[in-house]
Amino acid sequence: MSNPEHTLGVTPPISTALPTDAEKRQTEALLKELRAQGTFESQAETDKRWAVLADLQRITDEFVKRAAQEKEPHNAILIRDARGRIFTYGSFRLGVYGPGSDIDTLVVVPKYVTVKQYFDIFPNLLVEMAPPGAITDLTPVPEAFVPIIKFEYSGISIDLIFCSIQSLRQLPDDKDWNLNSNNLLRGLSENEVRSLNGTRVTDEILALVPEEKTFKLALRAIKLWAQRRAIYANIMGYPGGVAWAMLVARVCQLYPKATSAVIVRKFFTIMLNWPWPLPVLLKNIEYNQSITRVAVWNPKIYPSDRNHKMPIITPSYPSMCATHNVGRSSMAVIQQELERGVQISEEIMLGKRPWKDLFEKHTFFTNGFKFYLTVISSGRTKEAQNTWSGFVESRVRVLVQKLELHPSIALARPFNKGYDRVHRCKTDAQVEEIQTGNLTYMVKPTDTAANGNAKNDSKVEIKAEIKTEDGVAPEPAVPVVKEEPNDVVHLGTVPLKPEDNSVKPEANDYDEDKVKLEDIPEKEPELEIYTTNHYIGLQLVEGAKSLDLSREVDDFKAMCTSNDIFKAELMGLTIQHVRNFDLPDDVFEPGETKPVRPVKKKKRMAEGEHANGPMAKRQQMATAPPTIKSEH
Repeated sequence: MSNPEHTLGVTPPISTALPTDAEKRQTEALLKELRAQGTFESQAETDKRWAVLADLQRITDEFVKRAAQEKEPHNAILIRDARGRIFTYGSFRLGVYGPGSDIDTLVVVPKYVTVKQYFDIFPNLLVEMAPPGAITDLTPVPEAFVPIIKFEYSGISIDLIFCSIQSLRQLPDDKDWNLNSNNLLRGLSENEVRSLNGTRVTDEILALVPEEKTFKLALRAIKLWAQRRAIYANIMGYPGGVAWAMLVARVCQLYPKATSAVIVRKFFTIMLNWPWPLPVLLKNIEYNQSITRVAVWNPKIYPSDRNHKMPIITPSYPSMCATHNVGRSSMAVIQQELERGVQISEEIMLGKRPWKDLFEKHTFFTNGFKFYLTVISSGRTKEAQNTWSGFVESRVRVLVQKLELHPSIALARPFNKGYDRVHRCKTDAQVEEIQTGNLTYMVKPTDTAANGNAKNDSKVEIKAEIKTEDGVAPEPAVPVVKEEPNDVVHLGTVPLKPEDNSVKPEANDYDEDKVKLEDIPEKEPELEIYTTNHYIGLQLVEGAKSLDLSREVDDFKAMCTSNDIFKAELMGLTIQHVRNFDLPDDVFEPGETKPVRPVKKKKRMAEGEHANGPMAKRQQMATAPPTIKSEH
């Protein structure tokens, strides 16, 4: 923990006043509310996380030894001293994780271990060394900008990235060894620097706050608020976890002796009035370094850095902007939410409202907009959809940027997450209906998973696989129905069965009354289609009567489908206009009121009213809803 008497940050603190008894009571109330909101996990769950990390450390050491043996099989000393290190970053390392949170994890290895060995050896080693059945959903993603292996270990989601330190022949045998030295970045590519800086930034943030305990409780509150208000997602143009952490850390620097409740209160006031694009800095940026070629954030040199609307700069070298994705609309939404936060937190500190009011859920679907665009990515297999939907999600903010330039659009707000759905149908025509937003064939979550969670799919061990080209199976095979634990029916293929020469029972007088097998109609095979919908709320400029988004939609589709990831036979992409009363039911939670279609007023005047009477005035004020053209 940093010395609270030492000035932290790029400016002196605003106040060093000690907390009052009332402020202490409000902090106790905040802690109580955060516990009630379920943001803390049990000690047993935390112990399980540490046990999983210990297993990963053991597996990492074995991985590096095998890589060393593969590299130099006759070098006994290299193999003997081979070791790797597991580091965490993000919410777990910051100490603000909660139930169900994943663990962002980094594998650090010596220079002789390659990324190819990482993907060739590590996945199999995970399965080999972990307890039987502990590893599920194992998904290596070598083509990602930051190569990653995703999996679940005993139910805990792990995102495992990789970095080979080019300046070290072997890693030090020191449990306290860390990644803080800038020299570790020598010889690393940009993606490797980004991998290493996840941990480096997290450690630096903790080192730059006056009181860790105060910071962590305040950050839990701000994270919960941002998530509930749907402004938490870097990929969709909002600040992510690290950015929110840096904002809270900056407020802690300005009020080094304040309680967590005061930090939350001051957070809203300071950030609402922050003179953007003045960057938020936790320390001065390190320039004039020649350790890596990765550019340091510098708006004086780089035009792209000058375009950042809400720059929040990471403290570790090389400093980068954590909020380069924030656009005009998302920044406007953040400002609106900060204004709300100021009002509510003021009343909370005065004892007029409870903390739970701050964490009320957003109204994006219930009362946010009249008009929405929905971006629908679809896949004929789950594997194809996982790849395709992730790519489309990463590009939604590009569509938002195009929409913001339209003269009739005042605001285009993307929702901060997508909705995954599973559909079953029987014909290609029905597939096309699904791809354009029809939910008639959608499977309810209880039908797709035994535990009621649509995103947790039953696992089926595949004993054999017949390779196909262009999706066509070899001809000498017949379909066979294979049932999974969740009763989802898939068609597999097996070799033709040999002729059955077994003795069959003779027919009797009752056979003619029995239903013959050949008389039973064959069940049509069902197609399973996976979709992910991303919603963008549209606020039109006053007086807009129509809105043609054909160009924006066509450009976005062309950009996505021209990428090598896109496979026309497996994937689809459509964009539809949706009115608020036509939103699907599953975007609303129990207790929420879905918007209803407005009742059209009769045009005839009521009996006895004159042309310039009340009815005529109401008709003059009424405005027909604008026509939006976007269906492609």
